[in-house]
Amino acid sequence: MAITTYTELRTAVANWLARDDLSDRIPEFIALAEAKFNRELRHPRMEKRSYTSVDTDTNEPEFITLPSNFQTMRRIRLSGVTGKPGLEYVTATQAETLRYGLANVTAQPAYYTIIDDEIELIPTPGQEYELEMVYRANIPALASNSTNWLLTLAPDAYLYGALLEAAPYMKDDGRISVWALGFSNAIDSLNRLGAEVSFASGPSAVVLENPAP
Repeated sequence: MAITTYTELRTAVANWLARDDLSDRIPEFIALAEAKFNRELRHPRMEKRSYTSVDTDTNEPEFITLPSNFQTMRRIRLSGVTGKPGLEYVTATQAETLRYGLANVTAQPAYYTIIDDEIELIPTPGQEYELEMVYRANIPALASNSTNWLLTLAPDAYLYGALLEAAPYMKDDGRISVWALGFSNAIDSLNRLGAEVSFASGPSAVVLENPAP
């Protein structure tokens, strides 16, 4: 059977397990597999672009809430400023030092740090800006989506991943080693495919420092 939706995946996992007592656990197995995907996958489809505005009408315009699916940042730049200057990442400790040196200063942000689920801009914005963020996003969870790009691209990764999470219930089942190999191969091939998409999609451009007029 085809595995294109969350419902079809749950049915397939149940069929492969052939255990009536694990049906209620299957959503948990799938969710645990997704947690591994988010840690181990490196694929361009996980990169997202987001735009947000700095609201200077708030008491703390330097704090911006991260997207709900945020995992790691690739870059931030001021999209509405000429040249779209990028912001430099600093650690929380460095941010404190910069903040102390720029006390009571409002200006165009040049630095940022991330604490909890917020971006902190430094110095405090003195006017409204539009931020363009490119970040690595978590894979949309199937528990709240009927399908997603990964299930469409690699249903085998989802199937073997969910089956492997059932291993603690399977005792000495000889199929576990097969599932582990299938999951490992799926992750490796997806990461290779992601690298090819990112770096081998065409000839590299040569940037000249002083191009001829």
